[in-house]
Amino acid sequence: MQVGFVGTGRMGLPMVRRLISGGHRVRALARSAESRDRLTSEGAEAVTDISEVGLDSDVVIVCVFTDEQVLEVCLKGPLIAAMRPGAALVIHTTGSPATAGQIACRAKPFGVRVVDAPVSGGPHNIAVGELTLFAGGDPAAIEQVRPALQCYGDRILPVGALGNGQRVKLVNNALFAAQIGLLREGVRLGAELGIDETTLLGALPYASSNSRVLTGVAARGSVTEFSAAVGEFVDKDVAVVRAVATELGGELGLIDDMIGPRAGVSIQSRE
Repeated sequence: MQVGFVGTGRMGLPMVRRLISGGHRVRALARSAESRDRLTSEGAEAVTDISEVGLDSDVVIVCVFTDEQVLEVCLKGPLIAAMRPGAALVIHTTGSPATAGQIACRAKPFGVRVVDAPVSGGPHNIAVGELTLFAGGDPAAIEQVRPALQCYGDRILPVGALGNGQRVKLVNNALFAAQIGLLREGVRLGAELGIDETTLLGALPYASSNSRVLTGVAARGSVTEFSAAVGEFVDKDVAVVRAVATELGGELGLIDDMIGPRAGVSIQSRE
């Protein structure tokens, strides 16, 4: 399969690596000489013109950092117009469900299918092919891109209509941030009861309170260390989930209490 790729950073580069090891041909956008050399050394074809990314590609994958960057890549440039009819565009970036809809409207006249497939996991999950993807879109389009996505995802979960991938991911991220806040409160309570954080984190992963967040916090040694490691990404996603909830008329309810300043990971906590 010919795969085009935009966004070869922290998450994208290991995806490219897995795609190549899976036997796919990858043509990726390189915005600098350093990026070009890195991609070439991995076995990818590096191009500087984004329209070349879409040229002859069966699927184009966009894995940039923000929703605004997705709109810039997909709506303000020649990427979609350069894709052949019948090709598919995959959006990995976490953002608004409305963004996927706008891109689908842009892509429809060109005969390009769109799948929104935000991911759960990090570079270490990608490296071993164990990423989780929430895939929204036409079932046929999801099956069309599955051979590429399964190179780095072992759980490609169809979640319904286009935009639902983003909706599921935003709920996931809100709960993730809330669990960090809840653990911070647990550490505070432990201290008040005379139990230090190290002792607490050494015990709880083996008990009924365990979760993926708790396991990650325990591995880092403290809630503060874990928050520092994931804060940039959680901050961005918390801002998105608040905006989308407002846009769609939803309420975060009790979750909002745990991703506010007391959680220690959200944008508000750094102001």
